[in-house]
This record gives sequence, structure tokens and C-alpha cells, in this order.
Amino acid sequence: MWIIAMFDLPTDTKMARKHYAQFRKALLKDGFGMMQYSVYIRHCASEENATVHFERIKRALPPDGEVRLMQITDKQFGRMEVFYGKRRKKTEPTPVQIELF
Repeated sequence: MWIIAMFDLPTDTKMARKHYAQFRKALLKDGFGMMQYSVYIRHCASEENATVHFERIKRALPPDGEVRLMQITDKQFGRMEVFYGKRRKKTEPTPVQIELF
């Protein structure tokens, strides 16, 4: 399960830039990595785990701007195609999950 956080936040004032930086740092602290500018992604082991991270993001929302959250399965993530120019690049591998015996 993957969570994708996409955002478009204002940076026109000093306070807006501060809110932008705080939100970005909250995503990084919660284990998100930058996929593209203003698009961050995190792998979750289960739907329950994804719900925990959704709630953390909601608590960190800045007062202005737009934030979109999306949840996709590993299979959907694996079907993503990535292009650099006209050349296709291989998608990042799914993180290895811990197995307990």
C-alpha cells in the first residue's frame, strides 16, 4: 500500500514559506520521500498503517494551499511507467517487507 501526498502551497510571503517548510518537514519526519517536486510518497505495510499516516498528515496541514492524498496498492504502483524525455526508466522497486516466523 502506498500513500501519495501532492500539494500546491503558497510561498509568496515569509509566513507562507515557513508553513510550506513545516509541512514538508512533517512529511519527511513521517517517512515520506520526494517523488517529484510537491509529490511525496510513502510505503505502508497495511491499510491500518496507512490510516495512521493519513491522520498525521491531516494534523500537519498548513492553513492555506491545496493538499491531495491518494492511496494505491503495490500492484497499481508497480504498473506505473516513468519517462525521462522519451526514454522509459524502470520504476523504483517495492520495499522489502519484514517477515516474522
